[in-house]
Amino acid sequence: MKDYAKAQLTSRILIESLPYIKQFHGEIVVIKYGGHAMKDEELGRAFAQNIALLKYVGLKPVIVHGGGPQIGKMLDALNITCQFREGQRVTDDATMDVVEMVLVGKVNKEIVNKLNLADCKAVGLSGKDGTLIRARKLQMVVDSADKAPEIIDLGKVGEVIGVETSLLRGLLAEGYTPVIAPVGVDMEGNTYNINADSVAGAVAGALRAKRLLLLTDVAGILDADKNLLEELTIKETLELFDDGTLQGGMIPKVKCCLEAIGDGVGRATILDGRVEHSVLLELFTDSGIGTQILGTR
Repeated sequence: MKDYAKAQLTSRILIESLPYIKQFHGEIVVIKYGGHAMKDEELGRAFAQNIALLKYVGLKPVIVHGGGPQIGKMLDALNITCQFREGQRVTDDATMDVVEMVLVGKVNKEIVNKLNLADCKAVGLSGKDGTLIRARKLQMVVDSADKAPEIIDLGKVGEVIGVETSLLRGLLAEGYTPVIAPVGVDMEGNTYNINADSVAGAVAGALRAKRLLLLTDVAGILDADKNLLEELTIKETLELFDDGTLQGGMIPKVKCCLEAIGDGVGRATILDGRVEHSVLLELFTDSGIGTQILGTR
């Protein structure tokens, strides 16, 4: 006997998704893929299926990925010791070689392979391809109440100063999904390791994407009582900096969301990549998932 109740539930879910599919059809969505979602094999397959579905209903996804744990594992295997300052990996020449090898040569191609197996045509890129990501050396200054500001040299850690969008738009027009490793290059050809959230935000802003999604290992932005803040205006988000609600690694994530919105991105969401099919839940359901920061369009 057929399970009509289950079929009806599926139908209701599909109907719920219809206005969102119409809203996002033909639009660019930039997704930062990282954290536990990358390390768990089942979540990795589900993510690839999510991206394939986005393609088939008319969206244009662009993926930017991280790879910190994989870099750390390779550095340990090669007995290369590195330091961390203010949460940032100090990247000398030897470390940069490993970063590029792992991000571009291994992690990027693994993601591309998963997407292709899910019947989603994908192309792997780094910031060096077509000078996609223009970078400069990151200048980190740490302020202290009892002494002069300290300038920290992080080596070959960079920040984005420009994104060449023609390559990405060409790939999207041909039906390919770009998968970008967060490695950039400066005008002299020097290679830099760049925070993947920052690259995702810069790419989304340059493409004027409809949505920016940052997959993380937390539910989203939490208030002082550890409750999820589901939706924030730009004004409300800025207040979270002032009152100390934002802490640690959430600060740069929120900053890159605000910068992307300032560059024309419609909305930005910080969501839990540990939840299976989190991308579809965020884009195609009424409730969504994570914390959504509202833009102006």
